[in-house]
Amino acid sequence: MSPRKVIIGVTGGIAAFKTPALVSQLVKADVDVTVVMTHASHHFVGAATLTALSGKRVHTELFDEAMPLGAHIELARRADLLCIVPASADFMAKAAQGLADDLLSTLYLAFTGNVMMCPAMNKEMWAHPALQRNVQQLLEDGVRMIGPDSGWQSCRVEGTGRMTEPEEIFDAIEEHLATN
Repeated sequence: MSPRKVIIGVTGGIAAFKTPALVSQLVKADVDVTVVMTHASHHFVGAATLTALSGKRVHTELFDEAMPLGAHIELARRADLLCIVPASADFMAKAAQGLADDLLSTLYLAFTGNVMMCPAMNKEMWAHPALQRNVQQLLEDGVRMIGPDSGWQSCRVEGTGRMTEPEEIFDAIEEHLATN
């Protein structure tokens, strides 16, 4: 049996601090994990942590001499699932509109497999009509949303927009990999 391969895309948001726990769980479950980080995500979690946990170098740059076909093309062809954890409002807007100005957004457009997004943002951002239009477009495009949940947010309020816990995201990924 070929190894199950997942790309974890990390966007900029405080919930990114939970992503290493998910990567660790996936690796323990014999999932081959490749991590792609946006530049903003580096403000919330370190590439060294994700490199150590995945056992592979983290990808950030769109232009990579080690990948002559383009990092977005080569990475897209290597995975069974793309999961964005956390999915920021910015990334979701780019994806909904087909904008591609960094490695993760171009990878999203080049990826032909299934995509999961785990939204994470402040409750006002989550409720904004523009964001909800983007969510609707992504759902119509076939993206599976995991969350968001309600609860205490880093902005010190309660509300919907909190990223689903890594254990639940892990379960959703495992279920997907088992049935596809």
